[in-house]
Amino acid sequence: MSFHSMWEELRPIGRSSSSGGYRRYAWTAADTDCRSWFREQAGARGLAYEVDRNGNQWAWLGDPDAGDAVVTGSHLDSVPDGGAFDGPLGVVSSFAALDELRGRGARFTKPLAVVNFGDEEGARFGLACVGSRLTAGQLTVEDAHRLTDGDGTTLPQAMEAAGHDPEAIGPDPDRLGRIGAFVELHVEQGRALDLSGDPVGVASAIWPHGRWRFDFRGEANHAGTTGLADRRDPMLPYAETVLAARREAALAGAVATFGKIAVEPNGVNAIPSLVRGWLDSRAPGQDALDTVVAAVERAAREYAGAHGTDLDVVRESFTPVVEFDHALRDELARILGKETGLTVPVLGTGAGHDAGILSGRIPTAMLFVRNPTGVSHSPAESATEDDCVAGVLALADVLEGLACR
Repeated sequence: MSFHSMWEELRPIGRSSSSGGYRRYAWTAADTDCRSWFREQAGARGLAYEVDRNGNQWAWLGDPDAGDAVVTGSHLDSVPDGGAFDGPLGVVSSFAALDELRGRGARFTKPLAVVNFGDEEGARFGLACVGSRLTAGQLTVEDAHRLTDGDGTTLPQAMEAAGHDPEAIGPDPDRLGRIGAFVELHVEQGRALDLSGDPVGVASAIWPHGRWRFDFRGEANHAGTTGLADRRDPMLPYAETVLAARREAALAGAVATFGKIAVEPNGVNAIPSLVRGWLDSRAPGQDALDTVVAAVERAAREYAGAHGTDLDVVRESFTPVVEFDHALRDELARILGKETGLTVPVLGTGAGHDAGILSGRIPTAMLFVRNPTGVSHSPAESATEDDCVAGVLALADVLEGLACR
């Protein structure tokens, strides 16, 4: 089956007719349809299919117990109204790369697997990379069981409703011990390749990043009868904090975003009693990230005090800088450059990935495919079919170099 035909099969699943974006949230009907697609692709190729204890899907060529396996893949879930490429491009390209290698008559000397990691985006339960975090032991069973979506459904309840046993989740060191290398292909979430004119690049590192929740607490009151001087309106310090985040990120060469907000009582004619905003911040280095977050919190506390409101700040998640395995990264660059003699671009990224989560346990690397819009987590996310095919061929070359030696 060609890349194009697989892509067209997957494209309609979970797509919103109103926004054109995707709503493939973990353990929902759309997610189930994506998982069914994955299983069908495995079956069509005669691959051994399995779902691990954490709900991640695997399609194996060869005996996984032989060890030193080469694994590739990504995820199929999405952010709210996300684009088509973030995640699915890596999974579709993995199957297409295997087809390419079989067409070449490649002889595998190591087991090979394609994987779909569950709940990478964290759109439903608020924590990214749940499937890979559980597998790598970076998320405890107790903390996972406490995850809850916006409707009050817990992660265990959602998993059970989708037919997966939530009591089975947890670290999976034996599985990771079978893997010699993991290579994730992903659409670039930026325009570095577009600016350099290259269809494919190799990742160097993932910036340190985290999510912080800012709870501004004031006093609910009538919007029409409460004088401005008598208000304890938490929306005001929140708004000033949003501007502070932009200012501090610019000074540090970082990024900072308040992209999610919850307001209580959330009435048009009511002064809020609570404004809860989530800060996402990322930077090229840990010192810069610490500087930004500390400065934003300091400004937020000053604004909260000035408006007679209270503030609580909670760090909900954090991932330190991830340096991909240097030997594996250099091997990818060597493999991709050996035929042409060209230097393959090596790029850093501010986005988190399953490859980053796993990097502390197994050698990992990433390939990026050019995104001419530079836009991600949006329906405007894009890649040309020619560049997608270039990515498939690059991944096939890498897998051949790693698994067919």
